[in-house]
Amino acid sequence: MTMESLANAELAVMELLWETEQMTARQIREHLYPGQSRSANGTVQRLLQRLETKGFIDKDRELPVHLFAALISREAYAGNQLKSLAERLTGGSLAPVLTHLIDEKKISRSEIKRLREILDGGKR
Repeated sequence: MTMESLANAELAVMELLWETEQMTARQIREHLYPGQSRSANGTVQRLLQRLETKGFIDKDRELPVHLFAALISREAYAGNQLKSLAERLTGGSLAPVLTHLIDEKKISRSEIKRLREILDGGKR
């Protein structure tokens, strides 16, 4: 499944929802724009509408105050973005990306161990 990339502001909203699972628009605004009450309402509403249109979030309409929740996990989004990057830069192969991360010591020993287990058919 191909996912659209998120703009920085959209990603900031998704980060909040990944951390807290559900939030109201007001809670999102208070986290993203502390100290700004009404001036940021429209911005947050537009961000939420765009994310809902793109299929990244869902709005619970059962309550008087709508709760927003992520429909896509952080891992699914990150994986899709890595796949897209690999397709653009390395013909679809993730090996050069992983090799670079390992060479530059950007992957910890515990993460390398986890990757080995996955490659060997072990648990995730």
